[in-house]
Amino acid sequence: MTTFRKGGVHPEENKLAKDCKIEVMPLTKKAVVFVSQHLGAPATCVVQKGDKVKVGTLLSKAEAFICANVHSPYSGTVTKVDLATDFNGFKKPAVYIDVDGDEWEDGIDTSAEIIREIKLTPKEIIDKMKDRGIVGLGGAAFPTNVKYMIPEGKKAEFLVINGVECEPYLTSDNRIMIENTEEIFIGIEIMKKALNMNNALIGIEKNKPEAIRIMTDMSRNYPGTKVVPLEMKYPQGAEKQLINALTGREVPSGKLPIEVGCVVDNVGTALAIYQAIQKNRPLIDNVLTFTGKSVKTQKNLLVRVGTPLQEIIDYCGGLPEDTGKLISGGPMMGKTIMDTTAPTVKTTSSILVMNEKEAKRGHQTNCIRCGKCVTACPMGLEPLFLATLCEQKRWEDAEKECVMDCIECGCCLFTCPANRPLLDLIRVGKNQVGALRRARTQK
Repeated sequence: MTTFRKGGVHPEENKLAKDCKIEVMPLTKKAVVFVSQHLGAPATCVVQKGDKVKVGTLLSKAEAFICANVHSPYSGTVTKVDLATDFNGFKKPAVYIDVDGDEWEDGIDTSAEIIREIKLTPKEIIDKMKDRGIVGLGGAAFPTNVKYMIPEGKKAEFLVINGVECEPYLTSDNRIMIENTEEIFIGIEIMKKALNMNNALIGIEKNKPEAIRIMTDMSRNYPGTKVVPLEMKYPQGAEKQLINALTGREVPSGKLPIEVGCVVDNVGTALAIYQAIQKNRPLIDNVLTFTGKSVKTQKNLLVRVGTPLQEIIDYCGGLPEDTGKLISGGPMMGKTIMDTTAPTVKTTSSILVMNEKEAKRGHQTNCIRCGKCVTACPMGLEPLFLATLCEQKRWEDAEKECVMDCIECGCCLFTCPANRPLLDLIRVGKNQVGALRRARTQK
């Protein structure tokens, strides 16, 4: 087994839903679809009140370089275009749809037939990624077509596919690798063609033996694509750590994976690319995990974008009496759900129900300079000193100490015996340093 070189921790895996087959969530009657669901410039809404839409109708258009289209996951009538609250409690522009059926736009293949022949050219593939609104499903929601436009002077040598799913509790990637295996491999072949390359490495942690077996068996039909079982260590799913684990290469500070000849994508993105290129299907749904230690029935659900979180909770039997916190994502990097009326987005990976005992933070005491956070940091940073600089609002000093290299994995917070809010402080610092950098470029 192999893994990345620096730091890392071993939280309890809690893959409670790993054996739960994917179920299809019933369609909502009242959908709310955010106009922008990606990292980058906002998309421009192209529908208005009273418009009739079908599944696949364009709702908002990407008009900037780093931007992504959004399509309707439903057929029905647009009742308004207005602000809506996301799960963090922030107001964002959204399209409200009264759902009246499930009629799809012409040209979208909704059959179960697997299409293996790839007919499009590399440029056509990249253009189609943009047209169909594909974004990275590993969490960042970066527009995928931009990632495949390799800068002049750079060369992609390895396509790194993330099947690690190292966050505790999450099992959606595990299930799609088991249930949509060949579609993922065809998606990888499409990605390889777009990059004009032959080599792909799929990293899967060894706590997913069924996925490793099935994906390895399928890889024999797809030369150049290799499944690599990895030692269990968090945050192995982070792109820089995964590159290091699979290739031995290390992405320099402040640089992107292409600097060391790598392009990284999630297995969910590979599946979405297959659906976009071979089926003409936009990114309108994803698989999420409903899970938690007190949850009676664990589920992996295929959910259309724009479904209210509360409907998913109700479908899964409601919340346990000892619920202490709801999280979108995993317990290490996920964000607290502040409003369950909020809709799902393209990258919603879970509703994690934490009980009161799990949700309670430990009593904070003084730092004892034990260095555990330094040992655990996968980026080779010194979180205790960075957190102190941020607490003292010494933003320029924090920048010099490479605060922007922090990947916000939470290893420092997890390992701190004093229960200091290291990650919280560093996140504030990153926001402030980012603002300083933007201000400098505007001068």
